[in-house]
Order: sequence, then structure tokens, then C-alpha cells
Amino acid sequence: MQFGRLPGIDAAKVPADGLLVDVREDDEWAAGHAEGAVHVPMSDFAARSGEVTAKAAEGGGPVYVVCRSGGRSAQVAQYLLQQGLDAVNVDGGMLDWEAAGRPLVGDTSEPAHVR
Repeated sequence: MQFGRLPGIDAAKVPADGLLVDVREDDEWAAGHAEGAVHVPMSDFAARSGEVTAKAAEGGGPVYVVCRSGGRSAQVAQYLLQQGLDAVNVDGGMLDWEAAGRPLVGDTSEPAHVR
């Protein structure tokens, strides 16, 4: 079990080839997300955590967990650490991602944005 400070990283420093897991809900994801991110909503995470574990095993690096502002992702990152995975919370979430000028893609006809 992990005790102490949760590992975190600024959104601007997440490696472009890192495994980014977005735990926001479907409507937030559709409005705008990082291209290549894996979408597993927090509300489904317990049932779908095996998907993240499998992707982490493929990549071998840390799992970067993101939500809108960093709260939900911190909870999921802590859960992953307890499961033995190398997990890092994206501090400031997608709001900081967008503010840092990192690219966004959306699933709607509107320009991609963080919701």
C-alpha cells in the first residue's frame, strides 16, 4: 500500500507517448480530450480497471491519470498505486492541459474544449 504524497505531474510535462487515462464522464470526454488518451470514466473504473492494467503492462511506463481539475484522477491514481501500478496524477487536470496549449480533440461538431 502507498502512503505519503501522491505522485503528480504538471499537464505540460506529460510525455506525448505516455499512457494517459482520462477518468471524466462521457459528456466531458466528448467535449474535448487528449488525442490517444484511454477513456475509462471513474464511475466505471472498478469494473474496467483491467483495461488499464493491460495497457500499462504493454507500455511498461507510468499511468498518467487525468480528470477535469485533478480530484477524481487523484482518487483513481491512488487506487492504481494500491493495485501495484506506477500511477501519476495529472495535477490541474484537463483545465491545465488546455491552459498549457496541449492539443484537444472532441467528438462533437463544436470546437474541442474542456467541460
